[in-house]
Amino acid sequence: MKWRYRILNFSFAVLAMILVVKLGYLQIIKASELSQTAKSQRQSTQVIPSSRGDIVASDGFVLASSYKKYKLQVDSRYFPKKNDEYARLLPLIGSTASANLYYKLSDSKAYWFTLLDNLNDDQKREIERLKIPGLEWESSIGRWYPEASVSAHLMGFVGRNDEGNPKGYFGLEGFYDRELNGHPGKIVGENDVFSRPILLDGQEYVPDIPGSELQTSIDRTLQFLAYEKLKKGLEKYQAVSGTISIMEPSTGRILAMVSLPDYDPNNYTQSDDSLYRNPLIADAFEPGSTFKVLVMASALDAGVVDENTKCPICRGPVAVSDALIKTWNEKYYPDSTMTEIIQHSDNVGMVYVGRKLGKDKLLSYFDKFGFGQETGIDLQEETGAPLRTKDQWYELDVSASTFGQGIAVTPLQMLRAVGAIANKGILMTPRVVDSIAGKKINQKAGNQIISNIAAAKMSKMMINSVDRGEAKWAKPAGFVVAGKTGTAQIPVSGHYDKVKTIASFVGFAPADNPKFVMLVTLREPKTSPWGSETAAPLWFEISRDIFRYFGLVPN
Repeated sequence: MKWRYRILNFSFAVLAMILVVKLGYLQIIKASELSQTAKSQRQSTQVIPSSRGDIVASDGFVLASSYKKYKLQVDSRYFPKKNDEYARLLPLIGSTASANLYYKLSDSKAYWFTLLDNLNDDQKREIERLKIPGLEWESSIGRWYPEASVSAHLMGFVGRNDEGNPKGYFGLEGFYDRELNGHPGKIVGENDVFSRPILLDGQEYVPDIPGSELQTSIDRTLQFLAYEKLKKGLEKYQAVSGTISIMEPSTGRILAMVSLPDYDPNNYTQSDDSLYRNPLIADAFEPGSTFKVLVMASALDAGVVDENTKCPICRGPVAVSDALIKTWNEKYYPDSTMTEIIQHSDNVGMVYVGRKLGKDKLLSYFDKFGFGQETGIDLQEETGAPLRTKDQWYELDVSASTFGQGIAVTPLQMLRAVGAIANKGILMTPRVVDSIAGKKINQKAGNQIISNIAAAKMSKMMINSVDRGEAKWAKPAGFVVAGKTGTAQIPVSGHYDKVKTIASFVGFAPADNPKFVMLVTLREPKTSPWGSETAAPLWFEISRDIFRYFGLVPN
């Protein structure tokens, strides 16, 4: 019997030891953690969402704004059960929500549920006047874009990050997310036995800090004009997509930027996410003949040619490696001057210019004009469209690049580079935001990439191209415009498509004192593949309205 008592006593001793250890563990080691757990069970923290800063146009018109929205929730434990007591609620919530309310109230497990979402202040006040118990409110901040799709690619949109917090994506919303977001506030108080907040004077209140307002350089009139003209242009020329970008060449300020197809940032989830990218900064294309003005400007600056230099190889096609370079219309002009090469958009003449520059100088000017690198614009998702390394540029590559084939650039890179010619050879950094929270952003100084003399000569050659080139019929009478058409075949699986092209026109006006530089691109126009018959007339149509808007009168 004694051994049984011994075993029993030993068991009790072991259990006692375990209990002491456990209590010690809970009281000493786990004390802090348990205290925090208990505190969290009796404390509530209500987050006060911060209002995201507005984004406004140059005239102060709101392009993106925040508003408070509410979620209506029901606690069935306190909600009246008799139909006649809550029947007055039903006209305010609609038939769908009414049916959901009836269904949820009949479900014994659903004691807390959301009835309606995205209600505004007026709707909230109407429901609150009824003083129906069991109704709770949860507030959050919504985002509203008054002009919907017009500035979609400029704005971007506000979604949620992995933690469920608001976050800007793409465009200005993405680039300036930190400045726009602000800082949320909070209310810390005690909970009751049902984990519901108890309203006490001792609550800790930390106010929210609203986000900063962004004032942009966007001219709302020009933005809307570009949007409407591009829509009509795509329909008229039966193009798949298109872009219009307008910049002030002396400052780099973006006045308008439009891409189609687009999406509605108010309902961005309803659109394919491939539409979120801004083609003007994120998609590269081969520019075609518009690129000739940059190569010619480089040659003028380097002093290897002047405007009257004659082309000794322009009498016919020219062999490069194992390829035969021809003109776009297979017309040839022996002894063409450099001015005439731009006027005729002569590919053979540009091969001659490229040979005069040489590979090293040509590539160095590509770098000066900003190709192969980001422009530095304050929009999210920009790509620099990197160029090949120097050792990967072969004779045919160099020759083809002189007329804009075999080299990829973004529309914004192209706009910026031609803007340097308009700006006396000074390359500016494009930007969209002028000020943050009323504080003006200091403009970056531009870089002198070609001489003022070379820029002036190139401008005259571009004026001649407009006055005497393929698109002279579309030019607005009485205005001096410097510009160049472009038609580039689209590369597909290692070769160029024989039918599909990207048509473009880039130019600035008035040429003697440029107020704007504008690029128009149309992808796969079906009425005609040529930039002179599609992009150029669209450019001139828009420019007529811009002249009137700026108060410019014909000579």
